[in-house]
Amino acid sequence: MLEFTDDRPDLLLRRDGRLARIILNRPAALNALTHAMIRRMSAVLTDWATDGQVETVLLTGGGERGLCAGGDIVAIYRGAEADAHDRADFDAEAASFFADEYQLNAQIHRYPKPYVAVMDGVVLGGGVGVSGHANTRIVTERTRLGMPETAIGFVPDVGGTWLLSRAPGELGTHLALTAGLASGADAIALGLADHFVPSDRLPALTRALAWSDAAEAVRTLAETPPPSPLLAQRRWIDECYAFDDVGEIVAALHRSPVEGARDAAALILTRSPTALAVTLASLRRARRLPNLDAALDQEYRVTLRFLQRSELQEGIRAQVIDKDRDPRWSPAGLGAVTEASVAAFFAPLGGQELGLAQTNSTEILPETA
Repeated sequence: MLEFTDDRPDLLLRRDGRLARIILNRPAALNALTHAMIRRMSAVLTDWATDGQVETVLLTGGGERGLCAGGDIVAIYRGAEADAHDRADFDAEAASFFADEYQLNAQIHRYPKPYVAVMDGVVLGGGVGVSGHANTRIVTERTRLGMPETAIGFVPDVGGTWLLSRAPGELGTHLALTAGLASGADAIALGLADHFVPSDRLPALTRALAWSDAAEAVRTLAETPPPSPLLAQRRWIDECYAFDDVGEIVAALHRSPVEGARDAAALILTRSPTALAVTLASLRRARRLPNLDAALDQEYRVTLRFLQRSELQEGIRAQVIDKDRDPRWSPAGLGAVTEASVAAFFAPLGGQELGLAQTNSTEILPETA
């Protein structure tokens, strides 16, 4: 087993019987992922994959508020403010951060042992990346899951476009464009989670996983989830989000007699127009990709392009730094976002490609434009 000697480690590692535990331990930052946490998590998963004494891996979050609020976006903001001399170093570090994060997401997806992710409380962005690709995904009545990237001038990543594009109908499109939140029941209905375990049973689940088969432990403590509020709205969501243009989607939402549709339209119009257009294109393209690796490769291209723009920095400033909730997007309206500008986000990166599909597949299918 790997051991770390930090006095206050951001990643706690525990062994109990046949169970190996990873606890994200930055509760004051809602367990937001740093680059060091990502690298250490990948290393320990590699170690445990061949450790004969480890039968199950359990991922949880420290504190009471949730599993993980995503990546450490404040660090991204501070780096983007660097002067020209330091900017090249920031760009290289940011590219490395996202490359390592996406590789971890792919590693979790392929993990050869039961990997149980407890998606209790808040699970956002990068938190979905370390849990939504697990082979055993647990939600509770406290789960609030989302990909809030369009609210900060960014796009769903960490394999989020793969997961959301495969949700029933247009439910994933609705969540992505609005940056909305899903309940635990919603997450199961959308295919983002597998089992509903009431939060008061989570300590018993941890104990059972230490000495029992993972599937049996989960089956014993899980129960039927309550009805999904989001699934109940699928009819109007499917109708309004059936278009491949964000402007047409917003117009359809405005025409709908359903109050929730009009609320969604108002919310979408507060998001970054560029991020909205690229997010919708990412989802539509992801539907035609052959696997998660190809989707992560696509997301990496888009991510590096966003790191070169001001949208992400402005979104983080408005939502997290100054908290004025008044981002100044550029361009400011959907009509000013051109097809050519959107297509440029998906152009090949040449020598900077992430290359997961090529590395992890013996048969490479062409990416559909």
